[in-house]
Amino acid sequence: MATNILRCYSFVDICRLGYIRKLVHNMKAILKNYHQAPRKVRLVADLIRGKRVEEALASLSFLDKKAALPMRKLLSSAVANARSGGEDAANLMVSRISVDKGAVAVRGRPFARGRSGRIHKTMSIVKVELGQAPAHKTAVKSPSRSSKKLEARS
Repeated sequence: MATNILRCYSFVDICRLGYIRKLVHNMKAILKNYHQAPRKVRLVADLIRGKRVEEALASLSFLDKKAALPMRKLLSSAVANARSGGEDAANLMVSRISVDKGAVAVRGRPFARGRSGRIHKTMSIVKVELGQAPAHKTAVKSPSRSSKKLEARS
């Protein structure tokens, strides 16, 4: 039945109807309600933004921050989503990563003279989107000064 629908519409109409969305695969992952403040998670997100996937995973594995492990799992999930769509993990990079404010848990804390105050525990929403990495450029190394001196002497 879907093929009959596809025949009677133009390509633009098909895109509007949502039939093409099934063909284009997702290379993203979302972590919702992560129990750490967005300000702290953004430090880790800034570290991996724009890097290749292998470099990002390696830097996250040696990073001494609480958010490093959940970000590593999130990045691995995005890579798995890309692989299921037929993409090669070696050609992927972190094209977009954003850390937004999530839900806020309000807690009470006793203060001096019998008063109490509110403690706001902010959660984070992290969104990672992968993209195709540009091809590696092989650098041509110019001869060093010491090798030029050796050639001049002989």
